[in-house]
Amino acid sequence: MIAVYPGSFDPVTFGHLDIIRRSSAVVDELIVGVLRNREKTPLFSAEERVNMIVDATRDIGNVKVTVFSGLSVDFARASGAQVIVRGLRAITDFEYELQMAQTNRIMEPSVDTMFLTTSLEYAYLSSTTVKEVAAYEGDISRFVPENVADALHRRVAEIKAGEK
Repeated sequence: MIAVYPGSFDPVTFGHLDIIRRSSAVVDELIVGVLRNREKTPLFSAEERVNMIVDATRDIGNVKVTVFSGLSVDFARASGAQVIVRGLRAITDFEYELQMAQTNRIMEPSVDTMFLTTSLEYAYLSSTTVKEVAAYEGDISRFVPENVADALHRRVAEIKAGEK
């Protein structure tokens, strides 16, 4: 069974990595899809985000990481996936994710959605929160892997230097 786990991952957090580890344990192949969204300006390029995830998942043999654009269901279809993996942190995530899962199912009946609830230790965590803490030079070591924290601190420093 092939599954895709699509997302922005700007940057990848321990919450994302928890979902990657857990979902990769129940499928034969997990393809993590890093969304290249032309309508948003992420902090990191798609290639930088791919490299961060590759580094953080090096020890998981059945995980591949790639960039995609467009709809997750089209990405799943193009990847030969039968499942789209989605993580749920809170009830507020569920309504949106359920609507997307139902829409995807209508668009491609052969692709199903698997929801994993985030482990309690990461239920509060989001990439937005991590970026905000980093912007104020807070300790993000409990939120992201060391390579991601280093890259985030460098990027924040670059942005601050450019504002002067």
